[in-house]
Amino acid sequence: MRLPLALLEVFTAIAERGSLRAAAEELGVKPSTVSHQLKQLENRLGAALFVRTTRSVNLTEAGRALLRGTAPSFRQLGDAMESARATGHAARGSLKLALPEFAYHLVVAKVLPAFRRTYPEIEVELSLTDALEDILEAGLHAGIRQGDLVAQDMIALRLTPPLRLSVLGAPSYFEKHGFPNRPEDLLNHECIRYRFHSSGKLAPWICKGQNGESEISVTGSLIVNALPVAVDAASRGEGLINVLHDYVASEIEAQKLVPVLEAHMPEIPGFFLYFPREYRAMVPLRLFIEQLQSATG
Repeated sequence: MRLPLALLEVFTAIAERGSLRAAAEELGVKPSTVSHQLKQLENRLGAALFVRTTRSVNLTEAGRALLRGTAPSFRQLGDAMESARATGHAARGSLKLALPEFAYHLVVAKVLPAFRRTYPEIEVELSLTDALEDILEAGLHAGIRQGDLVAQDMIALRLTPPLRLSVLGAPSYFEKHGFPNRPEDLLNHECIRYRFHSSGKLAPWICKGQNGESEISVTGSLIVNALPVAVDAASRGEGLINVLHDYVASEIEAQKLVPVLEAHMPEIPGFFLYFPREYRAMVPLRLFIEQLQSATG
């Protein structure tokens, strides 16, 4: 049986305010509406809840029994609503994000320390995944993806321009095996491949040519499902990798990795932060967006 919450709210307001008119003012309705709803509740219970005179409204025994349950319950409901309001509109609570590992390194790692120092009462939880996760179903608040992978029913905010892919290897590797001069040359090189956690598929190696972009069916005896492992192995001369150029910027600067075939490397859509419309007023998320936008310009 569904509880008549609206009728119980009217009853509690009358009991606490001492009159139908005062209850009506508190609830923002007409006194006649309050009287009608009280009558409905009494009919439903089969008992009078008040003894009404021209000067006062007093609880009956049945009314006192009902008030003992409704008054604390409505106070608890009010506290719960206030807690929800405070969680959504204050710099505290939790912020749960889904993002691929390379998005963390390229975007989030740059702003997370400052964000946590500024808002120490916000608990940040990062779900590092390459899956195209349904963030609502997973209980998350937002995610970061490439722009072409964001669902149309989400609000999406650009975080980066388009990003360039690179094929790279260590100087020691090229000393032994030489440099590839054309995309087709990759077929004769040891390529370290990446397997997606979610789909189990190997990440394709895409190159640009005269006829547009095409996939190169590279081979190699090492397959990993963690980019740091791939980068480390390539830096040690174990083979070539295909990753976002900015992801290995420090290794390139330190000359641990050397990019090749740069004229043949395509771009991918940049990263976007996306979230359901229901969370657009959520303060922890809004503050995180402000931090990201200030860092990315």
